Amino acid sequence: MPHLHLEYTANLPELNADVALIRLNNTLVGSGQFAAEYDIKSRAVKVETFKVGTGLGERAFVHVKLALLSGRSDSIKKQLSESLLAVVQDLCEWPAGVEVQLCVEVLDIHRESYAKTAIGF
Repeated sequence: MPHLHLEYTANLPELNADVALIRLNNTLVGSGQFAAEYDIKSRAVKVETFKVGTGLGERAFVHVKLALLSGRSDSIKKQLSESLLAVVQDLCEWPAGVEVQLCVEVLDIHRESYAKTAIGF
């Protein structure tokens, strides 16, 4: 725990997903909210087919979804979302002429029903 999902639109050629994931993971480790670095599971998905609104101009987005076991305070979740957003803002040179929306969403996973095991440790 946690699970981090990074979705980004295909019209952001400078965004390096591998670099993005390691920077986001390092931010989570640095927060002190997680027991071990290997508990963080992150993945990135480049979205080839997308629409942002109904306008004709070129638009893009980067969306980070962080799923955590329930129980953390709103202030801790806000700190996590703000620190992840700061990382996303600095991931790359954003393309000129493209309206890019960056967002972070923090979700609770029901602690009592979450199940996990590790193999090979």
